[in-house]
Amino acid sequence: MEVGVLKRADGSSYVEWGNNKVFASVYGPKEVIPRFLARNDKAILRCKYNMTPFSVEDRKRPGPDRRSIEIGKVTSGALEPAILVEDYPNSMIEIAIEIMQADAGTRCAGITAATLALVDAGIPMRDLVAACAAGKSNDEIVLDLCKEEDNSGQADVPIAIMPRSDDVTLLQMDGILTEDEVEEALKLAMSGCKKIYEMQKKALKVKYGG
Repeated sequence: MEVGVLKRADGSSYVEWGNNKVFASVYGPKEVIPRFLARNDKAILRCKYNMTPFSVEDRKRPGPDRRSIEIGKVTSGALEPAILVEDYPNSMIEIAIEIMQADAGTRCAGITAATLALVDAGIPMRDLVAACAAGKSNDEIVLDLCKEEDNSGQADVPIAIMPRSDDVTLLQMDGILTEDEVEEALKLAMSGCKKIYEMQKKALKVKYGG
């Protein structure tokens, strides 16, 4: 994890997570465009998630698709509880996540990178947001599925938390798990988030000290 990698952004970061390679950049707070969307009680958070055409083996069609739009909205929802949006009424904060290379778990890597970029931009936050996924592959509950495990796996459970309070800001599940397996996957994913949290703090200390 590296912070402050893009000079033209207000805040930025780069994360390598397995074979995932992710850039995140933050712009704002700034004027809302179009103006009629402005909120007088808080800032609007906009998140654009994009996978580059060369990020996967089968070249991806350029431009946004339904999955990218959905992950962008999910990411905004995961990050907003941690951001003091009420401090910036009538403004917006834009987040751009670029997946340069994908190997499963890109939404968790993107949330992790976006959090670092928000801090780098000086956006006040209640806590960092750390994300990780657990899942089921070959009838085993495992942490942080790779591409092969994800493609042939039986379930995927991405989660994001604010680690100091353990508040969950994202919880999704794709696949079928028993009640006991869900509990095991959540416990495993939470432990993964705590490890990511420590790595985030370390990356920030490298840039800012402390």
